[in-house]
Amino acid sequence: MIMMGRFALLVFLEFASMQLLCIAADHDAAIFYDSFEEPFNGRWIVSEKDDYKGIWEHSKSEGHDDFGLLVTEKARKYAIVKELEEPVNLRDGTTVLQYEARFQNGLECGGAYLKYLRPQEAGWKPKEFDNGSPYSIMFGPDICGLTNKVHFILKQKNPKSGEYVEHHLIDPPRVPSDKLSHVYTAILKPDNEISILIDGEAKKKGNFLSAQDFDPPIIPAKTIPDPNEKKPEDWDDRVRIPDPNAVKPDDWDENAPMEIEEMEAVKPEGWLDDEPEEIDDPEATKPEDWDDEEDGVWEAPKIDNPKCQTAPGCGEWKRPMKRNPAFKGIWNPPLVDNPNYKGIWKPRDIPNPNYFELDKPYFDPIAAIGIEIWTMQEGILFDNILIAKEENVAKSYRDTTWKPKFVVEKEKQKAEEEAAGSDDLGGFQKVVFDVLYKFADIPFLSKYKLQILDFIEKGEKQPNLTIGVLVSIVVVILTAIFMLIFSGKKQPRVEKKTEVAADTSNDQGSSGEKPAEEEKENETGGAAPRQRRRDT
Repeated sequence: MIMMGRFALLVFLEFASMQLLCIAADHDAAIFYDSFEEPFNGRWIVSEKDDYKGIWEHSKSEGHDDFGLLVTEKARKYAIVKELEEPVNLRDGTTVLQYEARFQNGLECGGAYLKYLRPQEAGWKPKEFDNGSPYSIMFGPDICGLTNKVHFILKQKNPKSGEYVEHHLIDPPRVPSDKLSHVYTAILKPDNEISILIDGEAKKKGNFLSAQDFDPPIIPAKTIPDPNEKKPEDWDDRVRIPDPNAVKPDDWDENAPMEIEEMEAVKPEGWLDDEPEEIDDPEATKPEDWDDEEDGVWEAPKIDNPKCQTAPGCGEWKRPMKRNPAFKGIWNPPLVDNPNYKGIWKPRDIPNPNYFELDKPYFDPIAAIGIEIWTMQEGILFDNILIAKEENVAKSYRDTTWKPKFVVEKEKQKAEEEAAGSDDLGGFQKVVFDVLYKFADIPFLSKYKLQILDFIEKGEKQPNLTIGVLVSIVVVILTAIFMLIFSGKKQPRVEKKTEVAADTSNDQGSSGEKPAEEEKENETGGAAPRQRRRDT
């Protein structure tokens, strides 16, 4: 038994030593690697340009003893660069670019990408590194507004024009929307294939020379529209035109209003014409610190007139408005096929003077790695930046540096979500109920608002009933729609206005203008008390 135990221990030690040797070998195979376990000062150069005020820090990743390069302030520009010992030739075999980024405070608007810079002979200096510094590749996450992508941009020189052109990977993957550590990998292969991996999983593949994968294409089109050709003045490209023979009907009154007073309406008995809907609060007093010169003349806040609470209404009575049966709007002649239509004009194609052919992209060598970003969030952590020539080297780094952290963070996230779900609503359920509360405020559902709110409150108290609550509210909404369509009862005027628009569109000719619909109804609720001027 003892012999077996010793044997197992020897096997384990041998296996562990093999793993260490493999890791050491992979480290030797890396062209460049920075784990940021040591302070970056002296190795990375912070830009001294005036626009870049953001402060970089050597900091631990939250929850780990692992260090990284940290963005410390929000709403700042950051720029920092690391020169490589020797330029990396991207045309020679496979090249793997990889690094980790973690948005510890989330990311709503900002970048977390790297720029792989051309040699300094291209016209840049480390201490003057900025967004104009010439790069060969830009790679990494970018989020702001409608933008959410993991960029891959190749900047290549056109051998005919001599100009550098940015070629963007089409349909790049989206950025993970959490606060965990993620590893981004770009694999450039000698057969012109480009692969983008997130956390070791392939998210996008393309071909550098394919016009479907890069915009603009790396190989320009053979022909281009003639820039000097202009559309002839007599070229008619209108598919349909107003009927020149159409005549406005005699009974079409363009000046008829969309709504008219309901003359049959009678002022309700007990209506208080001389009473305002709001009155000054009789209990309000002018504050002792009120300064008439600074704050203006003090006015008591308004409250609902108590006399109006029991009356049908207060103030000047006006007849309600109703749909005008004579309303038709502005008359426009109907459209007919254009007999002079010649089709959509476009200039003729001519040979592209900047066309060239390539068997593979012309990559400028990489001489430095830079981070040049603008971000509205702090807490972005960069770590384990790697350049290698073999995919298995990058995989080894992911397995040994990123994966252990990610597993810990994922477990912690899961535990927090489970705890939140047991104490309160889970994330999904909270989103669902927030949406349902908005449904309850839809005007045409006002009759059913209390019923909907009752369902929502039951669901919040018993989160496992979420699906049942959804079904119940859908039934209520469908019932409301059914009643709206088929009920013979008079509907609110706002619904009648919708019918006007629909009827008008079916009238003779074409009513091109649909006047804006404004609802003016008596409001029974009181306005909020006025604020002191110094409080506004």
